[in-house]
Amino acid sequence: MSRVLRGVRPYGEDAVDIVIADGVIVELAPAGTGAGEVIDADGLVALPGFVDLHTHLREPGREDAETVLTGSQAAALGGFTCVHAMANTNPVADTAGVVEQVWRLGQVAGLVDVRPVGAVTVGLGGDRMAEIGAMAHSAAEVRVFSDDGKCVHDAVLMRRALEYVKAFDGVVAQHAQEPRLTEDAQMNEGELSGRLGLVGWPSVAEEAIIARDVLLAEHVGSWLHVCHVSTAGSVEVIRWAKARGVQVTAEVTPHHLILTEDLVSSYDPIYKVNPPLRTAADVHALRAALADGTIDAIATDHAPHPHEDKDCEWAAAAMGMLGLETAFSIAMATMIQPGLLSWRDLAQRMSVRPAQIGRVRTQGHDLVVGAVANIAVVDPTAMRVISATDLASRSRNTPYAGMELPGRVVHTVFAGTPTVLNGALA
Repeated sequence: MSRVLRGVRPYGEDAVDIVIADGVIVELAPAGTGAGEVIDADGLVALPGFVDLHTHLREPGREDAETVLTGSQAAALGGFTCVHAMANTNPVADTAGVVEQVWRLGQVAGLVDVRPVGAVTVGLGGDRMAEIGAMAHSAAEVRVFSDDGKCVHDAVLMRRALEYVKAFDGVVAQHAQEPRLTEDAQMNEGELSGRLGLVGWPSVAEEAIIARDVLLAEHVGSWLHVCHVSTAGSVEVIRWAKARGVQVTAEVTPHHLILTEDLVSSYDPIYKVNPPLRTAADVHALRAALADGTIDAIATDHAPHPHEDKDCEWAAAAMGMLGLETAFSIAMATMIQPGLLSWRDLAQRMSVRPAQIGRVRTQGHDLVVGAVANIAVVDPTAMRVISATDLASRSRNTPYAGMELPGRVVHTVFAGTPTVLNGALA
């Protein structure tokens, strides 16, 4: 059966009918002429389905916060057709058995391509390298490895991991946080942390690890990916490394593009996140770096938590925010509306580059005949007020509740099949 996205505007350009059959785009017909089951997209913008390099699905072990199914539902509603599920589950995804379990749960859900991320070290302990080769050669075909939530702080172990993944074109994604510099840290270090009486989290704790790791990557000739860059100094280190020809890529989260440390003055744990919210100057530097390509991708760091882990005093609260269902709107507000990115640029940052970094061959293709039909259809003119209770995630820890944000995902098509129609799960 063929389907037609009627009157849609690829990358905001001239309207066409995108005709889909057998999971691929088979025709770009003049608007109103395509044959098949019609999906009304008149005047809407079509982009390649978004790819998230950094999603916490919590299953196995914390199904009270999220499951592969509920996380997949949230992803589809956010326009995503692929997510990379981080390894800090319980048990940790440090063996072929666990990554295959996550991958198969994604297959059963069938809403997005769930790509497990394997741990770099056993149990995220930072002492012994995990079964990287076994995970790479499992049914899940893991290509991204990360101890996210914890830094691979041992330089020798980090070097060995970078060397090991070269054999199968893998990538190590580092959570850049020097642990000795961030003991008991609660927020960005600066004048505000002193005034609020919260232990500060210095920028240099991130920047020092990135500097070390780009030099290690250069030394061994391997690929390094830097998770959730949050400081202007980190941007400069990455820019310097890229100018040297180091094989390094980087991501920024939606919340680090729009929220600042000032929000912590409320002591509301909804704003507690790792790395912490930084200054307005850091936010400006991150937007500029995403615009000029120093930062390659937007990645959500979707981190669901049950209410008891957030509805408590600041010091006891878990770190993390939801991100999948609001990522596009934040990208609209911070990058499209100010003119920092075009629609094609945004597709590069939210689909093409993430798919390349994650080694996902079926994602991130141009909207052309013969491409797999992974498509996000968005309404850039829409405005919506975010409500935590309306989200598909099992958790409710969104920092955007009550905010009016631009843009709305109207339809999501995954491998030719609609998973979201008119803003609701199909």
